[in-house]
Formats: sequence, structure tokens, C-alpha cells
Amino acid sequence: MSTPAPPLSLPAVVTALRAAGCVFAEDEAELIVSTARDPADLAAMVERRAAGLPLEHVLGWAEFSGLRIAVDPGVFVPRRRTEFLVERAAALAGPGAVVVDLCCGSGALGAALAAKLGRVELHACDVEPAAVRCARRNIGAAGRVHEGDLFAPLPAPLRGRVEILLANVPYVPTQDVELLPPEARIHEPRVALDGGADGLDVLRRVAAEAPHWLAPGGHLLVETSERQAARAEETVARSGLIPRVITSKERYATVVVATRPALPPPTGH
Repeated sequence: MSTPAPPLSLPAVVTALRAAGCVFAEDEAELIVSTARDPADLAAMVERRAAGLPLEHVLGWAEFSGLRIAVDPGVFVPRRRTEFLVERAAALAGPGAVVVDLCCGSGALGAALAAKLGRVELHACDVEPAAVRCARRNIGAAGRVHEGDLFAPLPAPLRGRVEILLANVPYVPTQDVELLPPEARIHEPRVALDGGADGLDVLRRVAAEAPHWLAPGGHLLVETSERQAARAEETVARSGLIPRVITSKERYATVVVATRPALPPPTGH
């Protein structure tokens, strides 16, 4: 009769992760050890991480904007740089704002903005069923999550009322997807990464419809890359929105904020 292997110690976990090529082995080991339910779970988690599964999928959660966001296998992992987009949105939103989180993935952006603002009318949607299930757990009672392609599943009465439209669309050019780290390329849905030939296909679709959903003076916020920023700005401008590009060197983040022009004041008779 074989005896069970002794529980892995923190140094042993660090060694195993370092041998697998994990750059931040010490930090990851502490998170895995603190999250594991028992020695068997710890051993399984270390094995999955060493095999290349994203740390967030191993843990079952990602830290984002001060929240612990549930992230299931096969769901896009929210990037820390995207916290900059949420912060910009929070600065623009008024009390009780109507907020839509398109391409919501885990629902991290909508959940984080709702946590910052308190009372909002929040709607989120994604085309991936696994993402929708995950987003419903993260958003909970703070809003409603819809399954479908971009604006299609949103309730019609939202048209012309959305004050903040978050759209963390995929923006990696198709030919560059194969250059992404294996964690993203293998374990995250391609639909959440591939933005078409120039990386702007999904943004074009969002920009074309956004003016019909935004309230006068409402804002569309999208993340893009520094090299794509000028073309992304032109893309949203062609739809009649007024764009500006803001960046955070510290976060390596580039965001386009595009505003629907406010209605002109009524003229007197």
C-alpha cells in the first residue's frame, strides 16, 4: 500500500514553478498556496500552472480594480492595464448612470465600475456562453447580463439612453494572434483576442451602432494599442462621435474616449 506524498511546501512550489518558466514564481506560489483547499488541491494547482494554464484560471479568480473577479477556464482574463479604462469611465459617469459593458468577458469592467459608482443601471453582454455564466456570478445583483453578439441582446429601451458604453473589444490583428504568449493564445477564446486583419474589425461594428445607443453627451470607451490609436480614433470619428486618446505610461494603457455630441439647445420662437 503506497503512502501519500507529503504536502508541498512553499519553497517546493516556488521551485516547481520556476522550473516551469514562471517569471514571478515566488508571488505565484504564495497565491496558489493561500488559495488551495488541501494538499491534493495544491498539488493539482501546481501541476496545472506548470503545464501553462494561466494563473488566474488555476486560482479561479483575478484581482481587478480592488475586486476578486471569478475567472473560469476558457474565459478571457481581465488585464490590469484595463483598470485605467474603468477609472476614466468612473470620472465621466454621473449618479445612477446607465452603463453598458460590451464584450464583457468575466464582467470585470462592469462589476468594477458599479463598485466605484454605487447605484448604476448596468447591462453587460458577451457572445460566449462561458463568459456570460462567469459575468453573472461577478455582477450579481448589480446588473443584468445578456448573451449575444454586441448590441443585439440589449433591451430596446436602452437605445439613446446609455451614458457610459464600455467596449473592451478584441484588437489584436489576426496575424499577431500567434505571437501572443501561450497562456492567452491557447487558453483564452480566440473571439476575445482576434480583431481582424488590422485589429479594428470589432471596433468598426461597435462605432457604427454606438451613436444609436448613446445618450446625447454619452461616452464610448475602448481600449486599443498605442500603434493603433490614431486609426481607432479615425474609426469612431467617422461614426459622428468626438474622439480623444488618453494614455497611461505607468499602466501601458491606451484608451479612446468617444463622445456623442450633446443636443443643441432649443431655439426660441
